[in-house]
Amino acid sequence: MKRERRRTTAEILGDALYHLRLVSRYATRDLDDQVTIDAICTRLSAAIETLERLEPDSRRALFGSDWSAMWGMRNRIAHGYMLINGDVIRATVREDVPVLIGSIEAHLRSA
Repeated sequence: MKRERRRTTAEILGDALYHLRLVSRYATRDLDDQVTIDAICTRLSAAIETLERLEPDSRRALFGSDWSAMWGMRNRIAHGYMLINGDVIRATVREDVPVLIGSIEAHLRSA
């Protein structure tokens, strides 16, 4: 059986960035539309799941104490989808996603 090659930090961050950029693009649409919110939630969850693959030290260096809140958001999306508050998602897209994208891009530039 062939072993899968371990992905590098840059590859993992690139994958997460792909999902987060889609979140930003989807956020230019009507954020009162449930289909748009669902698409954002799907990509946001995928981005966070991707970031979970980072080595714990790398994750801690990049996100610090914010990681537990990020993982909690992913869990709420993945396990309680019908309970997701649209206002929370809209605030996350406006306030948190741009910061997260900037942090990842800065890390990739400095690596």
